[in-house]
This record gives sequence, structure tokens and C-alpha cells, in this order.
Amino acid sequence: MSTKHSKNAGKFLQNGELAKWHDQTLWMMRVKRDNMSRQLPEWEHLRDMACAIKMYSNSHLDLLLQEFEKNAQANGAHVYWAKDADEYCSIVYNILHAHNVKHFIKSKSMLAEECGLNEFLEEKGVEVVESDLGERILQLMHKKPSHIVVPAIHIKKEEIGELFVKEMGTEPGNNDQTYLTHAARKNLRHKFIEAEAAMTGANFAVASTGECVVCTNEGNADMGTSQPKLQITAFGLEKIVPARESLGVFTRLLARSGTGQPITTYTSHYRKPRQGGELHIIIVDNGRSRILADKEHVKTLNCLRCGACMNTCPVYRRSGGYSYTYFIPGPIGINLGMLKAPLHYFDNVSACSLCYSCQNVCPARVDLADQIYRWRQKLDGLSVASSSKKFMSGGMKTLMEHPRLFNFALHNAHTVNAFPRWMVYNGLNDWGKEHDMPKFAKESFNEMWKKNKVK
Repeated sequence: MSTKHSKNAGKFLQNGELAKWHDQTLWMMRVKRDNMSRQLPEWEHLRDMACAIKMYSNSHLDLLLQEFEKNAQANGAHVYWAKDADEYCSIVYNILHAHNVKHFIKSKSMLAEECGLNEFLEEKGVEVVESDLGERILQLMHKKPSHIVVPAIHIKKEEIGELFVKEMGTEPGNNDQTYLTHAARKNLRHKFIEAEAAMTGANFAVASTGECVVCTNEGNADMGTSQPKLQITAFGLEKIVPARESLGVFTRLLARSGTGQPITTYTSHYRKPRQGGELHIIIVDNGRSRILADKEHVKTLNCLRCGACMNTCPVYRRSGGYSYTYFIPGPIGINLGMLKAPLHYFDNVSACSLCYSCQNVCPARVDLADQIYRWRQKLDGLSVASSSKKFMSGGMKTLMEHPRLFNFALHNAHTVNAFPRWMVYNGLNDWGKEHDMPKFAKESFNEMWKKNKVK
């Protein structure tokens, strides 16, 4: 079985200080989420409602998306449908090319990341600038996001300071966060003014009004769309919600779950093109309709992309986003990767302790851990199951099914304590490579129970 994730995690853990900081920072976000949830007596009811609305929306996509298209067109927007990543990228480029756009500014969009939009446009000669601060930092570093909400969470301020000296001419050694933020704002201001077109993703698309809703903390989406007259918005078809009443459920859950805020600083509604401008909306499938037909994994489409599952996941927190081979890491990324290409991303399935923390915090009740467990059961059928794990599981099955053999092994287990170290810690003992093996007691619990020693 592939060990890409474990090897990548090993590289991440070589910097112990960064790994510890990464773990603690993300757990702090989980704690903030818990504090926020306790302030709402109706929290669990909101989660139930979010799940129900999502399940309804995703089972009525044909009606809701057509309703959205009709209302968006009535608002003066142009609406396009893209069946896959190639079609999506081509539509964006054709719009830009028709308007002779050479400078293009974007706010954060995981859909654009999913479809490789930046690389596609840059190959066509269009300058693409990310306006989200974290995304901009990573763009200048030529790196990918490691988290879907806080994409540069793994980058320390000292590293950013060095980058800004090179890219923005800041003071060497000045790593003050406020100073660096102001430098980035000044640098981006010129990019905003220079841009001939702007693009946003959409956290939600409201069928009854034909509007797109974008939730940000930096206001960069609003800044980008306020200057150029050409605006593009793109979203995956699962972002549709029936009406503003249902939208209210999600906006109460999204920021509280992801960052521990009551609501994002900006919740912007894009409905009509600005005066004298154009609004183009692209609805993207790219495999989502195929997920709808998968009863075991359809709830994956409930995901709000809040990142709560990553913030709580003990594996993600301690291994970093780059340890995963799919572009979205963590529990949701494991499932999305397997739905995309199981033979390519199956190594991520082992990056889970099945603690169920992700499933317990998901605001839309995506059954993340259940799905990961089901994927594990399918690995053997895909011919990618670990041979050593199969051997061990087979041995344990035999042991558990034969009580006499089990009790014999239990009675004599303590003799292993006297084995030479090389017999216990060797190439066959993967656990022993990272951990000390436990010492077996001379007397088992079963034996103590029979002797009436347990009270």
C-alpha cells in the first residue's frame, strides 16, 4: 500500500516547532468553535436543518438550478453551464479574451483550485492575482494552500517577512504582523486598480433570487468587484440553496464552525451587474452529479467548506496539509479525493484515526468518518490494500475466533518482555518504529477476574 501520506507527514514533523505550533493553532480554532456553539441553544437544531436543506437541495438540483438561472438572467447576469474543469476554464478565458483582459484579480475559490484555472489562464498570457492575503502569500511562494479557510496557516511570519522584502521591498527583519499586512494591502491596491476583470467564487447561490453570496474576512472580494466593470462568479452546483430563509441557517453555522466567529466580517450578495458593467455566472458540475448517484457518499455534497473537520482532526493537525495527496486535505479531502480518483488518492484513507471528531463537528452533518471507514473496506476490492495489514488482520481474526488459542496467547504474552530488543524492534514492527512497545502484565484481566481479584 502507498505510504505517500506517512512519508510527507514525516517531512512535516522534522520541524518540531512548526508542527507543534500548527497543532496548537488549529486546536485553538476548534476551541473557539466550541465556545460559539455553546452560546446558541438551538445549535444542534441548526445542524439538523442544514443537513436537511442540503439533502433537499441536492435532490432537487434540476429545479433549483433552473430557477436560479431564470432569476439571475432576469437580474441582468449571463449564466453558463460547465460540465467539467476544461469547460469551466475555457468559459472563463473566452469571457476575458472577448474583453481583451490581461490583468485579472481573484478572491479565494477552491473551485478554481480544483480546476487549475490560474495555470490555464497564465499559459494563455493572462496575469492572475490572488487577492486573499494567505492565497497571495502562497502565490508569491509558488505553493498550494494547505487549508481551505486559512490557506497559509503553515507559514510563519518570519518566512513571510523574508518574502515581502524580496517582493515588496519591506524592511529586512521587520516581521510585525500589522506592518506586513499594511505592506500587502499597499501592494495589492495597485493590482486592484490595474485589474480589468475580477472573479469570486460563491459560498452560496440563492435559487429564489438568482444571487451569489460570498463570505470573507478581508473584504478583498468586494474590493475586486468594485473597480473593474467585468465581474465573473463561479460555483459548484451543490452550492445552491432554495431561498434566503435557508441561507440564514448556513450563515449562522459557517463562520462559527470554521473560525469561531459569529459571522464573517463581510457577507456580500452579488445579484446584478454594476452600472455599465457585466456579471457572468458559471455553474460547474465537474463530477458532482456523479456523486449524487452514490448513496454511500452523497452527503459529501453537504460540505460548506468551513474547515472545521481539519481544525479538529488529530492527524491533519499533526501532519500538515501537504502530507495529503489530494488538493483538499483533512477528512473532507480524503473523501473527495476518493470520489475523484480512488486509485490515485487511496493513500490518504489511512490518514484517519476514526476518532469521529470530524463527523461530530461538521455543521451540515456530513458523515465523514463513516465514509472513510467504508472506503477502507473497499481498498481490498481495489487491489490497493496493505499486504502487511491484511496479514495482521487475518492473524487477529484467527486468534479471536479460537478462544483456547486466544487464552493461551494471553497467558504467555508476558514472555515477550524478555525477548532481545532486536526480536521486537525490527523491520516487521511498524508500530515499534515510532513507539515503545507496551509491557505485558504477568497476569491478564481474565485471570484476575477468575480469581476474584477485580472489584
